[in-house]
Amino acid sequence: MNATSPQKKLVIIGDGEFAEIACEYFKHDAGREIAGFAVERNFLKKDSLFDVPVIAFEEIEQRFAPEHHDAFVAIPYTQLNRVRTRLCAAARAKGYRLATYVSSAAFVWRNVEIGENCFIFENNVIQYSVRIGNNVVLWSGNHIGHRSVIEDNCFFASHVVVSGYCRFGESCFVGVNSTLRDQITVGRDAVIGAGAVVVKNVGDRQVVRGNPAVAADTDSFKVFGIAD
Repeated sequence: MNATSPQKKLVIIGDGEFAEIACEYFKHDAGREIAGFAVERNFLKKDSLFDVPVIAFEEIEQRFAPEHHDAFVAIPYTQLNRVRTRLCAAARAKGYRLATYVSSAAFVWRNVEIGENCFIFENNVIQYSVRIGNNVVLWSGNHIGHRSVIEDNCFFASHVVVSGYCRFGESCFVGVNSTLRDQITVGRDAVIGAGAVVVKNVGDRQVVRGNPAVAADTDSFKVFGIAD
C-alpha cells in the first residue's frame, strides 16, 4: 500500500504533535528510518527531536537529498488543510517522493486506491473500491463505505461513519463522531461538525452541524480565517 521506496530514509516535515506521532508510527509500524525533521525557517525553534536533527525546510535538499530520502508532511488541518497542501507541493517541487502510511491495524480492501502523503491510522475500515486522493488524513476508527471517494487534501477526525457511494471534495474537514448516510456529496472546503448526522448534500465551503445536520450561518473560510 505504501507507494514509496522502503529503502530510502524518511524526513518528516513539521515538528509538532502530528510530526511526533508520524515518527512513531512510521518507525515502529512501517519500519522506516527517520533521518530528521524540517520546518520553515520562521518556525524553527529546536535543533533536534528524538535524537535526529530539525532543520530549516528551505535547506532540506542540501541536508537530506531527495535521491536518498522520501518526505512526509505532518501538518494537521491548519488553515483548512492549506498549510499541509502548500508544503506537499513545495516538497514535490524539491524532488521528493511523498510517503504514505497505512496502519497495520487498519482494514483496507484489496482494490482500494490511496494517494501520496496520506496517513491512515489504526482501526480504520476502508471498504470495497474506495478511492482516496493525495494528502488525506484519516485519524483512528473511521468507517469509509464502499465506492466512496475522498478527494485530495481532506482531514477526517476519529470515528466518522461514511456510508456507501459518498463523495468528498478537496480540502474538507470532517469532525469526530459524524455520520453520513449513503450517496451524500460533500462540496470542496466544506466542514462537518463533530457529531453531525448528514442526511443531505453539503455545498462548497458550507459548515454543517447537528442532528440532522443543518447549515451554519457562516462558511468555512470565515471559520478558518481564509481570505477569498
